[in-house]
Amino acid sequence: MEKLTPKQVEELKEKHGDIFEVEIENKVCYLKKPTRKVLSAAATVGQKDPLKYNEIILANCWISGDEEIKTDDALFLGVSGVLSEIIEIKEATLKKL
Repeated sequence: MEKLTPKQVEELKEKHGDIFEVEIENKVCYLKKPTRKVLSAAATVGQKDPLKYNEIILANCWISGDEEIKTDDALFLGVSGVLSEIIEIKEATLKKL
């Protein structure tokens, strides 16, 4: 798959919010941030099968890309290493009053 043009990226951002490009061995895929519902489902399954956690995140955040990334074990494991980076966690503070 060829990389998206800046115009395509902007169109996807309007539709999905933040978009992430993952490139591995001349393969590329585009992902959106997971929703709370997706994270919950992945966390539930991930307690027993950590790889299934990554499969759920990848499947539900997938916008487009080289399908081999989903099916080739080496590519999937490579992408799995960066999936946690698309999960944005805001820093909170707690103050006892």
